[in-house]
Amino acid sequence: MRINRRRHRRLRETTAHSNSKATMIDISDKNDTHRTAIAQAKLHVQPDLIGRIRRGDIPKGDPLEVAKVAAVQSAKNTSQIIPYCHPLPISFVGVEHELGEDTVTTTVTVKANYKTGVEMEALTAAAAAGLTIYDMLKMFGQRMELDIKLLSKTGGKSDFQSPPRKVGA
Repeated sequence: MRINRRRHRRLRETTAHSNSKATMIDISDKNDTHRTAIAQAKLHVQPDLIGRIRRGDIPKGDPLEVAKVAAVQSAKNTSQIIPYCHPLPISFVGVEHELGEDTVTTTVTVKANYKTGVEMEALTAAAAAGLTIYDMLKMFGQRMELDIKLLSKTGGKSDFQSPPRKVGA
């Protein structure tokens, strides 16, 4: 049997798994350092929903308390959701909410002493908190928008601080 090598190579190159460069990074030689990351989720809602949250008028319960639990659970389970994210021993997850005129802002702080950063845990936790609040408010209308960003990370080789937004921008 004769194999057409050019056709065979082209077939291999177009097959996702055969040419994949995706891999988990080996961190076994890295030293443990104190890592902190802060992420934020901002859910834009109709102003009347802020009043409902303040009055405790949400049939499913207090979305801020449920979102806090969702954030902690998500931070602890990030490596089960993000394929190449290392499981790591989280030492702290802090969740704070702020109600604006038409926004619910959730800020999550994650800390660990480990070989790799905790920014994915903070981002995942912030996203889960925002999505939980969305889920608990969607019965009143789905005109909501969720923004998620990393505010800062410290520890390891590089630190990161999100630049402050200009007023009116």
